[in-house]
Amino acid sequence: METQSVSLEKKSGTLIVTLLKCGVLSSMLYIAMNVFIPMFHPGYSSFSQTVSELSAVDSPTRTLWMVLISLYSLLVFVFGWAVRSVAQGDRRLRIAGILMMVYVIVGLVWPPMHQREVLAAGGGTLTDTLHIAFTMFTVPLMLLIMGFGSAVFGKRFRFYSLVSILIMIVFGVLTGLQSARMEANLPTPWMGVWERISIAAYMVWIMVFVVMLLKRARTG
Repeated sequence: METQSVSLEKKSGTLIVTLLKCGVLSSMLYIAMNVFIPMFHPGYSSFSQTVSELSAVDSPTRTLWMVLISLYSLLVFVFGWAVRSVAQGDRRLRIAGILMMVYVIVGLVWPPMHQREVLAAGGGTLTDTLHIAFTMFTVPLMLLIMGFGSAVFGKRFRFYSLVSILIMIVFGVLTGLQSARMEANLPTPWMGVWERISIAAYMVWIMVFVVMLLKRARTG
């Protein structure tokens, strides 16, 4: 009986480790999506256009994006559940895990924007307004995840997290400053770059966070 109990405990630990690694897979998938999906969107420029334009209404890449973002969401949700499971009484880690699951739920119902040509012609609808509102909710949610997650580990990781948060904010602001030009279908040089740097800061942070969690699991 005792041997069976130990075996089940080992299997449970192996499962949690596997689920934690879903955090790395989710970030790698999202980064990969931003590399190859634009190839299927004629005329799209990752340099000057936003990620949201890949899933805009009537965009040629909307279906592909939605399929893969569903897989990304599943990976993040599983990762969030695993983070919550390994909290072991650590309230900060448990909250970080819960926030990740909330982040997924919000992302699944995120209203799409219209293509910039449609916006410039006055074809924007309620979904465009809600798209902005969801962004304004999701970004602080990501920052909270990083804040609670960073508090679990030492000073070096907290400093790294602070730098990542600052990068997200600075480049997020630079992206936002060009929103009016995008809606008017005017040139938005660097807009895509700024946004992707901001997103990459979060995606890389998640991968580093996973590494920290796995080290803690091995030593714990």
